[in-house]
Amino acid sequence: MLSRLRRHLAWKLFLSYLIVIVVGVTVLATAAELSVPSAFDRHLAAMSAMMGVVPGMNTDLLAGFRAALNESLAVAAGAAAVVAGIVSLLISRQVVAPVNEMQRASQRIAGGDYDERVNVPAGLARGELDELGELALNFNQMASRLEQVESMRRQLIGDVAHELRTPLTAIKGTMEALIDDVLPSDKETFQQVYREADRLQRLVSDLQELSRVEARAYPLDRRPVPVASLMTTLVSRLGRQFEEKGVSLRTDLPADLPPLLGDEDRLGQVLLNLVGNALQYTPAGGIVAVSARRNGKEVQIAVADTGIGIAAEHLPHVFDRFYRVDKSRSRAAGGSGIGLTIARHLVEAHGGTLHVESSGPDKGSTFTFSLPMAP
Repeated sequence: MLSRLRRHLAWKLFLSYLIVIVVGVTVLATAAELSVPSAFDRHLAAMSAMMGVVPGMNTDLLAGFRAALNESLAVAAGAAAVVAGIVSLLISRQVVAPVNEMQRASQRIAGGDYDERVNVPAGLARGELDELGELALNFNQMASRLEQVESMRRQLIGDVAHELRTPLTAIKGTMEALIDDVLPSDKETFQQVYREADRLQRLVSDLQELSRVEARAYPLDRRPVPVASLMTTLVSRLGRQFEEKGVSLRTDLPADLPPLLGDEDRLGQVLLNLVGNALQYTPAGGIVAVSARRNGKEVQIAVADTGIGIAAEHLPHVFDRFYRVDKSRSRAAGGSGIGLTIARHLVEAHGGTLHVESSGPDKGSTFTFSLPMAP
């Protein structure tokens, strides 16, 4: 019995109801026992004054009255206890039913069945639900999130395998051709192998960086950072690539622009990722413009390009891992597909926001991130 009580919430609730019933009956019987004599004497005295009562009958009348009262209380208490016990059992089962349902669902989710859900009262808003309804709703939200995470994990494994397979296949094919003397052992062939190995190394480095930023496993050296310093680093790192591709890089910074509060290396990485992405998707003769302005207590930096643009259906997914708007062009350029994901996590780690806008294909796009100013 004790084991059943420890393991079942319904029995605990039922026992608590029975205890309440016993306490109520005990209080009722005690109160009746204590109040009956004085009340009886008062009423009998009043009757004696009006009707006259034979002396010595008080004791017999009180004894009879007590016996009748105790018998009535016993019958009433027994009937009330039986009815209350049945009602308590039904209520206990009704209260515990949603908890049992969540227990069974949690066991199935633990076994890998992430599409499991529990019933939530229909037609009620969140504020209209009781505690168990709120718990059921939160449980379903948790299950949905777990299902989404599991789906992302499987997709990530498939994406990583695909991304690794592409350069490895190229390297293996080139080496087999060299072994079979199909390709000449010249500088161009070795450069081709080197480019694929370098692409493979960049992908591995990006995956390591993505793992760190998603886990927040890196310190932020927050200090005032002049935006002009970030621009200088950007031009020195990517200026030559813009010249080689024939894309114009333009900057627009107000003279009185306040510094940002953040880690200069990490913020430079964000800007490099965004501008590098813009360069990748902007054809020769196009323009990539980097501008900054003050917006309240924040500094807003925008990277706009005249590139291939982004269709409306792609906008919600551009920050997802390995998501590409134009897969063929991105693969040709050697992009890993996670640069924007890394940028978003770094911006959010600084307490900022990053979003993208585009009017559609071939109409360019604009990536804008906002960060707090230095005090």
